[in-house]
Order: sequence, then C-alpha cells, then structure tokens
Amino acid sequence: MTQHTPRQPFRRFLYENGLSLVVTALVLVTLLGQTLTGHHDYNDELKQLGRPELSLGEYVRSGHWLEATFENWESEFLQMALYVILTVKLRQKGSAESKDLDEPEEVDREPNPYLTDAPWPVKQGGVVLWLYKNSLSIAFLLLFLGAFFLHALGGTEVYNIEQQAHGEPTVNVWGYLGTARFWFESLQNWQSEFLSIVSIVVLTIWLRQQGSPESKPVDAPHSETGK
Repeated sequence: MTQHTPRQPFRRFLYENGLSLVVTALVLVTLLGQTLTGHHDYNDELKQLGRPELSLGEYVRSGHWLEATFENWESEFLQMALYVILTVKLRQKGSAESKDLDEPEEVDREPNPYLTDAPWPVKQGGVVLWLYKNSLSIAFLLLFLGAFFLHALGGTEVYNIEQQAHGEPTVNVWGYLGTARFWFESLQNWQSEFLSIVSIVVLTIWLRQQGSPESKPVDAPHSETGK
C-alpha cells in the first residue's frame, strides 16, 4: 500500500514530526495539570504547617514543584539510558524489542566516514567519533544526573520546611541524599520504569499491534526475534 506524503509545507511538517509534536503536547498538558493540582495540594500542606501559602508563580520556583517534577523525569531518563545500553548486548528470544539472536544487524556495523551524507563526527573520527557512537546513552545519563540533582535540591527544601515545623534539625542536599525518604522516592519510581521495560520486552513476544513499529507483524511467529 502506497503512503502519500502531504506536499503543502505546513502539513508536511506536521506529518514528518507528528510523533514528537503529539507527545510533547501531552507532556505540556500533563505538566500543567500537575502544576495546578500540586499548587493547591502544597498550599494545603503549608496551611497545616502554619506557613503562608504560595502564589502559582512562587510555587513553580519552589522545592515542591522541583521535587515532584524531576523525581519522575529522573526515573524516565534512567530507564531510557539503561534500555539503550542493555539492548546493545542482551537478547530476548521472540521479543520485538531485541536484536536478532544470531545475525549481526545494521546498527552493529562500523560507521563509514566516506559516505557523502555521513554526520560530521563520523568523518572526524577519533574521540569525537567515540563520543558520537555513544551519544544517545551519554545524553540520557547526563539528563538523569541533572534530574537526580534537581530532585534532591527540591526535596531538601520541602524536607527542611517540615523539619522546621516540627522543631527538628535541617540538612543540606548531601544530608538529604542520605535519608531513607529520598531513596524511597527514587526507588519506587525506578522500579516502575524497569517494570515497563520488562512488560514491553516480554509482551511483544506474543502480542501484536498492527501498524506500530514497536510490534512484530501480526502474522509473525512468536519465536521470531526483532521487528
């Protein structure tokens, strides 16, 4: 069946970038919802602690907003970093998310610097090429570390407000990293992301979604590995 690509520039732009545009819109809508509901929820907590309420502008600069936002982003970036790294070597028979069990695949070949449209790092070679060859996992790991720090920074502020309200000593960021509370917040999110990886790896052995690149063809045998 022939796929007809729109010719008008704007419609073509939407067609070529539809996936990222829709998912970005979902991120913004849910982030807005989280911000509005988190604002009300946190003000309720502050009233109970005898502290003044925050305006919406103050809330998005508060530790509570930082903690709530980056606690989740942290686990997402960790998930993607590990998924990219683990799928380089590890296999799962029958999964659409695995590389072939026996044959090398296109992604395994060494980059060719003589291709006309090869990216600049490929033609440069050396350390630049090594960084580019691993740039996806490096980017996700750096994003994870950034979100990890912002989660700790925001959590420290919220934790100290609660400590002050109860007459308990406050901590700095490093002290907060040593609390069970910080690791409880992190680990409960991390395990849910690892569960989602296991789910898609295993369920794609037997289940299908016609038209999705994350699924094997509907008529593919369960033992077929890869897309």
